[in-house]
Amino acid sequence: MSASQRSIESGYFWLAAYFVLNLSLTLYNKAILLDFRYPWSLTAIHTLCGSIGCYILYILGVFTPAKLNDNENMVMLMFSVLYTINIAISNVSLSLVSVAFHQVIRAMTPVFTVIISIVFLQKSYSKMIYLSLLPVVLGVAFATIGEYDYTVIGFLLTVLGTVLAAVKTIVTNRVQVGRLKLHPLDLLLRMSPLAFVQCVFYAYVTGELERVREFSSTNMTYHLASGLLINGILAFALNIVSFTANKKTSALTMTVAGNVKQVLSIILAVIIFNLNINMTNAFGIALTLFGGAWYGNVEMSEKAKANATILPTSRSTTSDQPSSTEKISDRP
Repeated sequence: MSASQRSIESGYFWLAAYFVLNLSLTLYNKAILLDFRYPWSLTAIHTLCGSIGCYILYILGVFTPAKLNDNENMVMLMFSVLYTINIAISNVSLSLVSVAFHQVIRAMTPVFTVIISIVFLQKSYSKMIYLSLLPVVLGVAFATIGEYDYTVIGFLLTVLGTVLAAVKTIVTNRVQVGRLKLHPLDLLLRMSPLAFVQCVFYAYVTGELERVREFSSTNMTYHLASGLLINGILAFALNIVSFTANKKTSALTMTVAGNVKQVLSIILAVIIFNLNINMTNAFGIALTLFGGAWYGNVEMSEKAKANATILPTSRSTTSDQPSSTEKISDRP
């Protein structure tokens, strides 16, 4: 395998691509939502583009869908429901609490990932992994500190949304590296149409579809329509990269990466939108970036040690295997 091929197969390559696309889509969504204030409909556009994109790649022979039985198809249905409900809870909770408070609670996603993995999957992590998570969580807290405004129901929904985000990340990882071993595009092809139908349903129930119809009849322009299409294509690319990075790294790595991305988006928002941050926020940004780098170094070191003590004949050391920081295999 050539050096370029090894680079593409590396989990770090896909993690870097995940950062770039995630940051780009975050900023693009903010810009789009200034004119198109319909988050459910925007999410529906994302899932529709994902459905069409995956089907085109399937027709071109880029991947071959796995044959699943009825029980496995039900798992895919439940996965799509989890994906959609996670978005719903996040949107509702964000309307009940301040953005700063929402971000701080969401920063606890890696912690919930560890707790869920330990309780339900009997995994174990090293002390260094636990220590490296502390600056990430504390850093986001400092980076987003401000006037916290929340209600009790808003607090509970935000915590629930954070737990669901952790569960979704874990399930994504297990579906791809466990018994099913689904190709990222195969997983996206199965999930996107179901998620699209659910998003349209929620938009209809909340009355958003009617508001979109009224808006489109008077305010939809070629420029905005093109922007929505590009936004959907970017979301499709991000989904592919996100699923692939999840498969080639670990669930915990992805949650930590999400937190670091959150702080990097603050930095870009300050530059692009001329936002003001105080010294406490700046300290939080630096602390989170330090924590993310520390965690990555710990994971890489532990993976290297594990690979050095395992004979190639007893276990494959390809990058498709789960992260060695997770002492118990992701396989059922």
